[in-house]
This record gives sequence, C-alpha cells and structure tokens, in this order.
Amino acid sequence: MTYRKESFEGLIERMEDYLHSKQYVQARDTIIELEPVDIAFIMETLPEETIPIVFRLLPKEQAAEVFVELESDSQEKLIQGFSKSELKEVVDELYLDDVVDIIEEMPANVVKRILATADAETRRDINSILQYPESSTGSIMTTEYIDLKLTMTVEDAIKKIRRVGQDMETINVMYIVDAARHLLGYVSIRTLLLSEEDDTMADIMDDGIISASTLDDQEITARKFEKYDFLTMPVVDKENRLVGIVTIDDALDVLVEETTEDIERMAAISPSYKPYLNTGIIETVKSRIPWLLLLMVSATFTGQIISSFEDALAAVTVLTAYIPMLMDTGGNCGSQASVTVIRGISLDEITMKDLPKVIWKEIRVAVVVGMILAACNFAKLMFVDRLLFHNPITVTIALVICLTLIFTVFAAKLVGCTLPILAKGLGFDPAVMASPFITTIVDAISLLIYFQFAKFLLQL
Repeated sequence: MTYRKESFEGLIERMEDYLHSKQYVQARDTIIELEPVDIAFIMETLPEETIPIVFRLLPKEQAAEVFVELESDSQEKLIQGFSKSELKEVVDELYLDDVVDIIEEMPANVVKRILATADAETRRDINSILQYPESSTGSIMTTEYIDLKLTMTVEDAIKKIRRVGQDMETINVMYIVDAARHLLGYVSIRTLLLSEEDDTMADIMDDGIISASTLDDQEITARKFEKYDFLTMPVVDKENRLVGIVTIDDALDVLVEETTEDIERMAAISPSYKPYLNTGIIETVKSRIPWLLLLMVSATFTGQIISSFEDALAAVTVLTAYIPMLMDTGGNCGSQASVTVIRGISLDEITMKDLPKVIWKEIRVAVVVGMILAACNFAKLMFVDRLLFHNPITVTIALVICLTLIFTVFAAKLVGCTLPILAKGLGFDPAVMASPFITTIVDAISLLIYFQFAKFLLQL
C-alpha cells in the first residue's frame, strides 16, 4: 500500500488523536496495513513518548520488521524499555544480519542485554560475524540460508524447505554443498518446482556460480549485485566453504552508505552515519572542522604567492580583478575531472593501469575546453570589460588572462584526473582527493601561471 506525503500527514494527525484519547485499537488499525518502513517513519514523526506504545500495538512479526527500519536512537530507547521477554521476542524474530547491524550501532550495556536474550547458537553466529573486519563482506552476510546435499532429490529438498524455510531470510535460491561444505552450485526455487520429484540436485543444479569471499570489500560485493542483477550471493571462506549469504537489501544498504560516505568526503566532511537531523551540533562541527582547518592552512600557499607578486599587482592593478575568475575556473575544471574519475573508480571502470588513457583523454578535453573558454573570455574582455565597463584592458593584458586560462584548465584537468587514481593505487579513498584539495592545489598553480605570464608579457 502506498501513500502520498499528504496522506502521511493525515495519518500522523489521526494517530496523534487516537493516542491522545487512548483509542489504541483505532491507532493499530490505522497503521497495521502499512509497510514496515512507513510505520517506522510515522512512529519517529510522533512524539517520542508514544513510540513504545505504538510498537507494542503491532503483531510480533510485524513489530520486528518495523524495529529494523527505525533509527538507531529509537531502537536503543525501545530496547532500554523492553522487558527481558519482550526483547527476546524481538531478537528471535529478527534475521541474524539485522541483529548484527543493530549490535554494531548500540552501546555496550545495550549489546549485553541483546546477547543475554539470544540462544547459544545465535550468540555464536553473531560473534562469528562480528569478528570479520569492518566493511568486509563477512560483516554483512547472514548465516540464515538453506543448503542442500548433492544427492538430495527434489522431493527431499522441498521437504527441507518446508521444514526450515520459515526461519530463513530467503528461499529463492538454495546452495549445493558437499560433505565438507564446499560450494558446488545452486538451484532456484523455480527450478525445484519445475523439476521431477526424483531428480537429484546433481541433475538440476547450476555450477556456474559467482561468489564472494568473507574478506572481500563489502562495496565490491555490492557492485556485483548491480552488475549481475543478483538477489542473493553466496559467501565462502578461503577453502571455498559456504559460510553465509548476502541479500539484495544488505547490498543496497552498502551502496547507499558508501555513496553517502564518498559524497561527504568529496565535500571535505568526515563521514557520519546518522541522518542529518539526528546528528548533534557538536558532532557535526567535529566532522567538519578538521578538514576546514587543513584547507585553511593549505590556502596559505596561495596567499604567499599573491604576496610575492605584490609589485606586479601594484603596477597593473587590473590584474587583481581577474584572479577570482581564473581560480574559480581552474577549481571547477579540476572538480569536473576528479568527480568523473572517482565515479569511474567506484564502478570499477577505471583502475591504476588506465592512468595513461585517462590522462591522454583529459589532455585532449583540456585543450578543447581551454581554447573555447579563452576565445569567449577574450571577446568578453575586449567588448564588455573594456568598452562597456571602461576597464583599462589592453590586448596584451587580455592575452595574459586568456593564456593563463588555457594553461590553468590544462593543469586542473591533469591534477583532477591523476590524484584520485594515484590515491586509489596507494590505498587511500579517492574521494578524499575531490573538490576541496584539488581546488586548493589548482588555485596555487593558476596563480603561478598567471604571474609568470604577466611578468613575461607585460615586462613587470
């Protein structure tokens, strides 16, 4: 069931009225047919003290699904208010990977409560996943899947699915393993239903399987979902033993998280994994101020360059007016190149070995772009700035500005395309080398080029 924003506003108003007047049956009936993510949105829009009330109105299975969609702050407050039996009911209904995600977000005292309610097998599986490195595929996988033996018949497989499938995160695909749990292939539920009952898994399985390793970067695994249109992917250890699966919902979460992280780093902000409105002022300042301080100090170089050419600027003061235009154009050109290359790197379209090709392409782009910008700028200088605004622009001064523009664009494109690839090759996040850093570097280069042309052509 889908609702427009206006409908949600009406639902929220009705929920507030029902809760205020303690009409809990009507409140439950208002939201019970909604999707879990929509119920979570409504709950978090309601007054904070009503969230536990609404949560307890929901059926057990639906409540667990809604719990996963809530923000970590709301989850923590609910857990703190749960009785031991209530917490156990929620944990029992959650899929293992969702429990792990929640645990990773919670403080130690809350984690202890969650683990205390889980059975021994669940605790073992949770601890196993938590031991994998952060951002690895093992850290996002679930161990709730169905595996089948090679000698099983279709009839045996369907019986097993009926017996254990309700507790699994997905039954769309089953994986075939040998006695040592080595991954041999897979079979879809569609294939099972369309096969004869006495066919064995060896007869019907597909052995052309693509898997991920537990230590693979989670973003690389998520990109495979995008590339191959997977709904699930098996995860194996170093000996090709099946240890878990990753599902499409977890892969999408990773892609959203990684994209958000890249965008924040490209804007010179330390990544924050909380929603904007749930992030405190101090936390927001902490994520921004280190980068701003670093960039402010690095901008000292541009100030020093301008100071060293004070005599030239004093002799031809009109040169000062065009410094912002040159620096902005260079920064914009560098940002265009860097953002394009960073996107290519994130999609595995560009690797270190492609650096010469990227440089050659950006050189040609820079030549064309630089010539077009210089020609347009020359016309603007001579016909607008000189004739309309009566600025003391001579042909030589216009030539200085336009030649600087060409060389600045060239340098900016070169820096913008090179730094992200080199950063990736050295093991750094290429997003760090985006707009702010590249702009600072290009600003310094553009000023050096500008003043060198001025000194040479204007005999300063």
